[in-house]
Amino acid sequence: MSDDLRDIRPGVESAVAAERLADPVFLVNADPGSVTALLDAASGPAARLASSVYRASTHLHPAVTAGVRRQLLALDAARYGDRELSARITAVPVEDEPAASWGVEWATGSQLDRSVRRIPTAHTDALLAVATAVVDGRPVAVTGGTDRSVRVWDLTTGRQVGQPLAGHTGQVCAVATAVVDGRPVALIGNSDRTVRVWDLTTCEQIGQPLTGHTAAVSAVATTVLDGRPVAVTGSGDVRVWDLTTCEQIGEPLTGHTHAVCAVATAMLDGRPVAVTGSHDETVRVWDLTTCEQIGEPLTGHEEAVRAVATGVVDGRPVAVTGSEDETVRVWDLTTGRQIGRPLTGHDGWVLSVLTTTIDGRPCIVSGGEDWTLQVWDLTTGKQVGEPVNGNTDKVRAVATAVLDGRPHVIAGSQDGMVRVWDLTSGGQVGGPPTGHTGDVNAVATTVVDGRPVAVTGGDGTVRVWDLTTGRQIGLHLTGQDDWVGAVATAVVDGRPVAVAGSHVQVWDLTTCQQISEPLADHEEGVNGVATAVVDGRPVAITGSWDDVRVWDLTVGQQVGEPLTGHIGDVNAVATGVVDGRPLAVTGGSDGTVRVWDLPAGQQVGEPLTGHIGDVNAVATAVVDGRPLAVTGGDDGTVRVWDLTIGDQVGPESVFPLGVCAVAVVPDGRLVVGFGWEVAVLARR
Repeated sequence: MSDDLRDIRPGVESAVAAERLADPVFLVNADPGSVTALLDAASGPAARLASSVYRASTHLHPAVTAGVRRQLLALDAARYGDRELSARITAVPVEDEPAASWGVEWATGSQLDRSVRRIPTAHTDALLAVATAVVDGRPVAVTGGTDRSVRVWDLTTGRQVGQPLAGHTGQVCAVATAVVDGRPVALIGNSDRTVRVWDLTTCEQIGQPLTGHTAAVSAVATTVLDGRPVAVTGSGDVRVWDLTTCEQIGEPLTGHTHAVCAVATAMLDGRPVAVTGSHDETVRVWDLTTCEQIGEPLTGHEEAVRAVATGVVDGRPVAVTGSEDETVRVWDLTTGRQIGRPLTGHDGWVLSVLTTTIDGRPCIVSGGEDWTLQVWDLTTGKQVGEPVNGNTDKVRAVATAVLDGRPHVIAGSQDGMVRVWDLTSGGQVGGPPTGHTGDVNAVATTVVDGRPVAVTGGDGTVRVWDLTTGRQIGLHLTGQDDWVGAVATAVVDGRPVAVAGSHVQVWDLTTCQQISEPLADHEEGVNGVATAVVDGRPVAITGSWDDVRVWDLTVGQQVGEPLTGHIGDVNAVATGVVDGRPLAVTGGSDGTVRVWDLPAGQQVGEPLTGHIGDVNAVATAVVDGRPLAVTGGDDGTVRVWDLTIGDQVGPESVFPLGVCAVAVVPDGRLVVGFGWEVAVLARR
């Protein structure tokens, strides 16, 4: 431990850690041992984030210079989704080092520790309830859990609004919101058998707690009855409350033989109704005007019904229920019959459900014990996209909100965290984008509908990314083998296309549809692919574990003899033009980069050396009139080479994992694939 830390008293250790970890100059220039000594004492969101950023590549920090450490920290800050912190780190001056040449615009975070890639909420235990509202024009979330606290969060900034709503003497089991006399309010169901009403504008409790239940209040919903805002609460029975007078309406609704777990409200034939789910495995519908049950119980679940939501499909009111039997079921409230087959996909209890609209389609979002959110088309019953992963424990509560005109889901889980997910893109808000679940082996760039995009491949998928926002565009391209070793882009008949896969398939990037059969058939899978024009003919150049080949894209046939020279596998291919002649640039497992004259079919000059280990990635570009090659390798470095003089230009960039893919955007930015991650660098 450094001398200036020896005299820190335990009482101020957290404050010192928070101050120093929030200082990018300290993170970059301090001895790594001094920083590491503070990591466990980090407190507050900024310090905890800085601690996570530092830990991401902490194994490399002692062995590198402060300049390289600056680059690694900027990259890891972007991997955690904090572009502002990344920019501040990049701008840190380092003694005897030039200013950073590259800054990180954005990066994915698939390989980061999920326990720290989250939105901190200050809750100290499981979150059991989430609801949303609008306060003073701002969308907010109201959360509660086993730590007995209720907190309000501004969904735009991710910050807590005011102090916790205090005074609860039991676990917070349920949350709902309503508008009473023009004021947004929150209703909180407690294990102390009470319901409390809070004014969300003033954060003050309204009146006395609503009492009468004889067990924990585990469900709350709101609706309007005869023009009055009312609450429907579930416990051992179901009760209805007038929110204007805070008095109970009528007698309790009885019929369930076990505790009520969930409540939702709807309109049925012009009448307000409540739909309840219970441990007795049934779903019941109640007329809130007469306080009587409508029809027979809805049966079919084989375990407790833990979640209920309502919606409308083709003009029919429906209920959606989730159960401990791991299914989601949809019910026609008019006929009392189940619609279609149970929706299966969760590997554990379904603990939360809601209905929403995505791209004009009514959908279900369900969360459960398996830590995932799953999205279903309410009309067809089919799953939409892939399950949303990223939670680190059971998803106990979900709610929806509209942010920037897009539907979002707010999920509370057993780990005490609230996470916000964009339902259109499937990405987490407030955290780095994720996508690939295995190594990113290939990257290429192009323009689709006027947007610069990157195309990445590796884990059996090919994904398209908007380089401006850092978000994935649509779902990944399907139909690939388990391994995607190559990606290139071109324009065919005026359409941007991607050439990708281990056996090279062509995809229309506008429609995301495959448009041809595999181009080439090496004896082994294709590791690299690039496109060029040679003697007026469009060609593809492919590199494999055997050699480099050139293919006429018009007729789909090989041109000339294979290009040989690498000792070992050919891992990457790119093309460029030097002095008017089309060239191919290849990287191999022999650690060399080689340049080939395509019309002559011969190697140009001596191999370019410098990488220690396999060269996995090659791209080309013209910068300030100079033709350049950019290469990445197992040594975790990205190097830039001048193709005219055959020498390296400037210092290499260092990454915490082996570099598997590189591409150059026409505006000069670099797209780098390392491990499972994708990052975009911009010259400063």
